[in-house]
Amino acid sequence: MAEAPSFRRVLLKLSGEALMGERSFGIDEGVVRAIAEEIADVHRLGVELAIVVGGGNIIRGVTASDRGIDRVTGDNMGMLATVINALALQDALEKLGVATRVQTAIEIREVAEPVIRRRAMRHLEKGRVVIFAAGTGNPFFTTDSAAALRANEIHAEVLLKATRVDGVYTADPKKDPDAVLLEELTYQQVLEDNLRIMDAAAISLCRDNDLPIVIFNLAERGNIGRVVRGERVGSIVRSERGAG
Repeated sequence: MAEAPSFRRVLLKLSGEALMGERSFGIDEGVVRAIAEEIADVHRLGVELAIVVGGGNIIRGVTASDRGIDRVTGDNMGMLATVINALALQDALEKLGVATRVQTAIEIREVAEPVIRRRAMRHLEKGRVVIFAAGTGNPFFTTDSAAALRANEIHAEVLLKATRVDGVYTADPKKDPDAVLLEELTYQQVLEDNLRIMDAAAISLCRDNDLPIVIFNLAERGNIGRVVRGERVGSIVRSERGAG
C-alpha cells in the first residue's frame, strides 16, 4: 500500500448485501470489520473517500412492495436500512482510528448530519471519510443512483462499484463457461445492451458528467486499494474518448 494513489477523491458504492457475508440477513460484524480495514488502508494513502451504502441486507423497497407494502413506504423503510448499515460501518472505521461523518438524505439529527454538499466536501478535505446514507431521500431511486449523484456532487474522480463478481461479463459466468470479462465498456454500450450493472439513471448521470465507473469484486481482499492505485481490476465504464 506504499504506492501513490491514482485518484485524489473517490466514491465507493457498497451494497447492503456486502455487509452480511454468508448470512441470509442482517450484518456480519467480521465482514464489516474486514471492509473497514481495506477502507482504512486506502484512507492512509491520503485519498479523500466518500461511501454510499445500500440496505438490501435488511430490506428492499421493491421486495417489500411485492409483499404487499406500499412502494413508497417500502422505499422509505429501505432508506432507513441504509442508515443502520452506515452507522455499523462508521463504528468499524472509527475503531480503526479513521475519522468519519455519516450524512443522511432523511434528517435524523440525533445520529447523523443531514446531507450538505459543502460540509461533506469540507469533511473530505479534512481527511474524514464521509458515509452517505438514505439514498437520495426519495422513493423510486436506487442507491446506485444515489452513488452517481453524490459522486458528481462532491467532484469525485471515479465511482467504485463493489460487487460479488470480478466485473462485467458477456454473460452470466456462473451459467456460461464461455462468458468473457469485458475490461472496458462505454456508457452507451451498457445502456444499449441492458447490462444491468447499475440502473439506467445512474449510468446516464455518470455519462452526462463523464464520471468513470469501475466495477470490481469486493470479496478479493485488497481490490479497493488496487483500483485506487490505478491497477487494472475488474471492468471500467467510461466515454468513447476515455475507452480508446
